[in-house]
This record gives sequence, structure tokens and C-alpha cells, in this order.
Amino acid sequence: MRFKPEPPYEHGTPSRTAIVLVNLGTPDAPTAKAVRPYLKQFLSDPRVVEIPRLVWWIILNLFILPLRSGKSAHKYASIWSATGSPLKHHTQMQASLLGQRLAQRGHEVEVAYAMRYGSPSVESVLDEMKSRGCDRVLVVPAYPQYSGTTTASVWDAVFSHYARVRNVPELRLVRNYHDQEGYIEALQAAVNRHWDAHGQSDKLVMSFHGVPKRTLTLGDPYHCECYKTARLLAQRLGLAPEQYLVTFQSRFGKAEWLQPYTAPTLQELARQGVKRVDVICPGFVADCLETLEEIAMEVRTDFLTAGGAEFHYIPCLNESPEWIESLAGICEQHMLGWPTLSGPLEREQNERDNALSRERALALGAPQ
Repeated sequence: MRFKPEPPYEHGTPSRTAIVLVNLGTPDAPTAKAVRPYLKQFLSDPRVVEIPRLVWWIILNLFILPLRSGKSAHKYASIWSATGSPLKHHTQMQASLLGQRLAQRGHEVEVAYAMRYGSPSVESVLDEMKSRGCDRVLVVPAYPQYSGTTTASVWDAVFSHYARVRNVPELRLVRNYHDQEGYIEALQAAVNRHWDAHGQSDKLVMSFHGVPKRTLTLGDPYHCECYKTARLLAQRLGLAPEQYLVTFQSRFGKAEWLQPYTAPTLQELARQGVKRVDVICPGFVADCLETLEEIAMEVRTDFLTAGGAEFHYIPCLNESPEWIESLAGICEQHMLGWPTLSGPLEREQNERDNALSRERALALGAPQ
């Protein structure tokens, strides 16, 4: 195996910490030409599609990519803005605001963002952090609920990259934060802001991205973590069980996925006489194709066509101050013990760490 060349190194260079926020990805432009390589990379991931590789290669390259690239490009064009891809814009802004917030808390860290599929790639960003002298790296997937199809795929990309690196940095990975208090509070604040402006609906629908049902039976915890997020958010909002629903969106292919499905559920609510619904997507921390086009456009049309009167989409957390504060807290928790603080804050942290060490030693009966 040939290892990647190492950047120039000078003895005595201070060690540094990097935080890399990783989201799913996006094509570079809303065109079939740009969408096709993005879809190919995404759908070629064995974490995403668990079908024998040869069979799937034929299906993907001969049928799906030729037919779906143009259709997907049309969908992307409907949400593209002056800043480009909404998902990329929001992820970039989140990384920037996270860096500012951590600096305000006294941390000296590099904060960057990467995309699991598309650009900037995980590999290129990790290389960039190494070139800046970062020998500690915290990877934060933008997926609150763990799934082998998403979070583990990010880890695959990280491990695959470092398998070709000679001087591997100290590495930490955030697994999930589906029940983290700050994340739930940020969701609560988003819903309350919407209700303050528009009033409360008959039903709050929490729509999560779907995965094949077989992943649940094979041991993936995603389904359970989605329901825990929903239950905690409902408790924060003071909702009774009949006031909210959990659904799953974005089905692909003919296999059974996690149910209930979002679009049919909204249509059935309309037929039952529910006139207004509010829909939030807690599994997405940044608005993207699945929220802005699939939910705010397609599902809205389905609900209104079936007899509903009002459909309200509650935006993702995006750059909300509550979410940035929560994200900073998640990073601080996982950086514990790393020397990222400076000045008086560093001395205070060292004193707390020393006191904690003494407490642990006493608990273990070690001599003082």
C-alpha cells in the first residue's frame, strides 16, 4: 500500500483541533449532467443499497441513472437559490457559526464542513485539516439519529481515508444526538416560533427520512431513535399522543420501508376531515431537497388535493441560534480532555480536570 504524502512538518509546531461537520451531499448544479455523478456516488454506496453489487451495477447504470438524473435535476432546480444548493449553503453557514460560537466560548479550533457525496469531499477536507496542522479531529455527522445507511457511511469514508494516511490524527466520532437536550430544545423553539406566527395546527406531523424495513429487523436502531426524538419533542411541546404523528418519507424502489409513509398518511388525514397540519422534519438539521421539494411542495399538494385546507411546513434548524448553541455543546462534550481552551478558560478547565481526576482516584481507592 502506498500512503499519501505528508505535509511539511516542523518540530515544535503546536497541536491543533479540527471539527468536521459532515452532511449527506448535493450535486454542484441542478442539471442532469451534474446530478448523474452525484447520484452514482450516492447509490453506489453499499451502506445505502444492500443489493449484490453486480446486480445493482446493472440496474443502476442501465436503468436508474439514465432515467432518474433528469427528473432529479428538475426537482433540484425547483429549490435552487441565488446561494446555490440549500443544503450546502446551510451546512456551510452552520460550520461558520459553530466556529464563531466555540471561539466565544474560548476554544481555539478549526471548523470545516464536508459532504459524504459530492463536494467538498470528506477526503479533501480531512487533508486540508492535516495541512493546517490539526492532529486531533472530531467528526460530527449531520444526522441526529444513527443509521447504518447514513452515520456509518460517514465513518466508512473517514476510515477509508485514514487507511491511506501514514500519520493518523487522534480521532473522535459523534454517533448520535437524537435525545440530546439542546437538540430537542432547538426543535421545540422552531415549532414554537412557527406557532407564535401562525397559530397551532390540528396535527403536528414529524416526518423522518425512511429506510428499508429490513434494516430494522437486521438491528439498525434508527427507527427507535426517531421515535424517541418525537416523544421527547412532543413532551416539550405539551402534546398529547393524539396531537402528533410520526411518519417516514423518501421511499425508493419497491421494497417495504419504515411505515407509516408520509404522503399517504397526510392524504388520509385530509380525507378524515383534518383541515390543517404542520409538518416538521426532525431528522434533517438543514433544509434540502427532501424537505423543500418533497415535503413543502409535493406532500403539500397531496394534502390539499385530498381535501385539506392548510398545510404548513416548519423549516429545519438551519442557522437558528438554539441549534448552533446545541451543536457547540455537542462538540464540547466530545472534545472533553482535548486542550482547546486558551487563557483563563484553559486554567479553569485544567483545574476542573484535575479535580475530576482526584475524585476518580479517590473512588478507586488510589493513594493521594
